[in-house]
Amino acid sequence: MTLLTTQTPETATGAVAETYKAVAGLFGRVPNAVQFYSSSPALLAQQWDSIRYYRNHPALSAALLASIRMLVSKSNDCEYCVGFNEALLIHMCGQTPDEVAATKADPKATPLAEKDRAMLLFVLKAMATPHAVGKPDLDHLRGLGWTDGDMLDAVAHGARNTAVDILFNTFKIERDF
Repeated sequence: MTLLTTQTPETATGAVAETYKAVAGLFGRVPNAVQFYSSSPALLAQQWDSIRYYRNHPALSAALLASIRMLVSKSNDCEYCVGFNEALLIHMCGQTPDEVAATKADPKATPLAEKDRAMLLFVLKAMATPHAVGKPDLDHLRGLGWTDGDMLDAVAHGARNTAVDILFNTFKIERDF
């Protein structure tokens, strides 16, 4: 599954087993992306808290978040995360494979609503050229109804995903979907 020694759902104990039970209840299984963190139970707890936070976010939709992760991971050459988020967009968010492919080829072609598309493009700009982000970018998003907290959460989500991509690429996580 990875170069690290991890706990499987069958061998997990303590807090790791409790987290796995919650993850399986949500996803129907414990993906490699979650098992990966069992080498560090504290990081697993942080990652699970982040998943729950964003899953229940009042403004950032599942499709927007999966699109952010997919495109950030594409720029970081993380095949696991690109594929995982493609699958989420298709199977959980109702996008077609053609729509997902179009988004990967040109993020402006995303089937997301204009408000979400603007946030997606903002996050991608922040990831690629953070020094180029300015007040007009934020004012544009505010004009679409986004709050400063939403912008911070979206950029933090993209930045955190970059860290995840580095971890997964470094420790060679295997695809399981």
